[in-house]
Amino acid sequence: MEEFFEVWTSQQLGIHTKTVALYNIDGFWGPLIAAIDASVDAGFLRPTYRAALIISDNALDLLNQLKVWKPAPQKWNESGTTRVVPFA
Repeated sequence: MEEFFEVWTSQQLGIHTKTVALYNIDGFWGPLIAAIDASVDAGFLRPTYRAALIISDNALDLLNQLKVWKPAPQKWNESGTTRVVPFA
């Protein structure tokens, strides 16, 4: 799980622009997804970055989402200053 959050955080920071996805077979990731959504509701995570996380319980849907995915705006720019991403 630590690796998942490391890769997802690296995506948000602009270290990479690869997709990050959870294949939620039989609701296995349900509690984690609920915690992530609660973080959005509490204002700890911007909806933009939650939306960049691909989640599906269907393999074909997951593959389709991977094909059309676009990265969220990066939190940092080249000069190391924060780009403000407004809450949606």
